[in-house]
This record gives sequence, C-alpha cells and structure tokens, in this order.
Amino acid sequence: MKKIIFTDKAPAPIGPYNQAILSGNTLYASGQIAINPTSGELVTENINDETHQVMQNIAAILEAANMTFENVVKATIFIMDMNNFGAINTVYGSYFDEKTAPARETVQVACLPKNVNVEISVIAVQ
Repeated sequence: MKKIIFTDKAPAPIGPYNQAILSGNTLYASGQIAINPTSGELVTENINDETHQVMQNIAAILEAANMTFENVVKATIFIMDMNNFGAINTVYGSYFDEKTAPARETVQVACLPKNVNVEISVIAVQ
C-alpha cells in the first residue's frame, strides 16, 4: 500500500514526483533542495543557509508523516562541490544525534536542479 505524503510546509514538487511516499512503515522522501516553501525562492546566499533550508524542508516532510529525524535510517547527499563538504556536514549533523545518525553517502555531481549546491533525500522508518 502506498500513501502520498504532502505538506505545504515544504516546496511543492517541480516535476512528476511527490514529496514523499509512505509504503507500510517506510517513508521514501524525494530529494530536497533549498526552496523556501513560503516564498518559492531559492536560498543560496551561502552554503550554511542553503543546507539548513534543505534540512527544514526534510523536517516538514517527516512531520507530515508523523516522523522526526530520529526515524531516518538512510540519507543521500548530492553536492556540486566537494569543497563544501565540511560546511554541509556540520549543518546536516546538527539535525541528528551522532549515536543514532542514519547510514549515508555523499556524492559530488556535475549539476543539480535549479543549479543549487546541495540536494538531500532520506528514507525513514516508523
């Protein structure tokens, strides 16, 4: 059984996909970029603010599925420039308890939607 998860507290999809799908007790959240859901504007002034916006968008999706970052079991981080890894990692890490942080990979890519610097997707389990 598949349930569509949607919240107006995260950016609306910009293509033929949903913010997240809940299948059984597992949530598959689509990759989030730094779009402010209220203004629709990109938050790309600096990598810290951009990463915080991405994580806030993920938090809103988790909340819509009655979950928190504690439920996240897997994360994937796509970044444009590996030189930003340290800053992204610091912000990302502030949303998790280090002892229970999820599995993760970080990949540098050639380009991301809307030419952002970071995109993060997660899988969470209730």
